[in-house]
Amino acid sequence: MTRIVVLTGAGISAESGVPTFRGPDGLWEGHRVEDVATPEAFEIDPETVLAFYDARRRALAGVEPNPAHRALARLEGAIGDDLLVVTQNVDDLHERAGSRNLVHMHGELLRALCAACGARPVWQSDLIERPPCPACGERMLRPDVVWFGEMPYDLERIEQAILVCDIFVSIGTSGAVYPAAGYAALAAACGARTVELNLEPSEALVPFDEVRAGPASRVVPGWVEERLAIHGP
Repeated sequence: MTRIVVLTGAGISAESGVPTFRGPDGLWEGHRVEDVATPEAFEIDPETVLAFYDARRRALAGVEPNPAHRALARLEGAIGDDLLVVTQNVDDLHERAGSRNLVHMHGELLRALCAACGARPVWQSDLIERPPCPACGERMLRPDVVWFGEMPYDLERIEQAILVCDIFVSIGTSGAVYPAAGYAALAAACGARTVELNLEPSEALVPFDEVRAGPASRVVPGWVEERLAIHGP
């Protein structure tokens, strides 16, 4: 069986209406990254940080998975655990499309993280009022989002999957932020075929074996249909 690792980034969710946050001026909806996406920002001005992520969480209710998300879920339905989706996105669109074998390496908007006990409860309401942690009762919840300077989740699981995969696919990501930026090169070094499906080709550390440029909602379903044809019924 062919083992596939798919890495997804902001580009796959942008077509669903999820903002990529970082604009051409380097700002996230008017905020400097340093002001809303670092532990230091949270320590200095927690209200601004909590309000920023509360707004992002509420916005998820207004977006839906697109054909790219649904195509990956179809592929998982066909090959099961031989597909691992690793997403840098903090939205829940992969889950809503039906993906289950999934790693959120940068955390999830629909979870909170307790600074007191480390619990990561499912969370859908605002955090700015400092509600108590369901596990320990302390009012020290923050978004369960990996900020700059923090360690992404499940790195060992991700790297182990890449080391033994046959195909590595990068979808909708610039490949500019580590550790994700090094995954295609790692996969190539281990003998995997590397594929990029992106709005436009990125400047990868190591050239991909195959590049398909275009909107994720078009190029991802096309690639998936080809894989399903190879896999068979």
